[in-house]
Amino acid sequence: MCLGSNLGDPVRNLARALERLGRVSGVRPGGASRVYRTQPQDKPDQPWFANQVARVLCDRTVSPEALLDALLGIELELGRDRGTGPDAPERFGPRIIDLDLLLFGGLVLRTARLELPHPRMERRAFVLVPLAELAPGLRLPAGHTVEEALSRLVFQVVPGPQGDEIRQ
Repeated sequence: MCLGSNLGDPVRNLARALERLGRVSGVRPGGASRVYRTQPQDKPDQPWFANQVARVLCDRTVSPEALLDALLGIELELGRDRGTGPDAPERFGPRIIDLDLLLFGGLVLRTARLELPHPRMERRAFVLVPLAELAPGLRLPAGHTVEEALSRLVFQVVPGPQGDEIRQ
């Protein structure tokens, strides 16, 4: 899963989300990358994000949809507003927490609620850089590695005052 935040205390928001993930029945954290500061991608006029990728270990009883529901519940608990209608938060805008399910083993799935692998993950260095750190050599369902996907992107990882920054 990928975690992101750019409101409040973003690094603390990521830690709080991982801590809550450990309380979900049948689910336990299995390690996380370090936190990266990243430029906003689709809406640049907002604060930079703190992003990281975490491995989630699930019992066989946990479906991808159940894990998605747990992630959405954690977002809600931490104050994420995913409202709809004219007063809904702007898509790709600032957020207290964003939890995205990237992969579920090698499963390829497309439903009205969930697409696996995540449809935009291979276009986002802020996902692939920490994923390569956490799982070097990981082969994606399409057959190539995370590093091969990264080689198709233009980005920089540079030291910054608050940790490594990913600029894309």
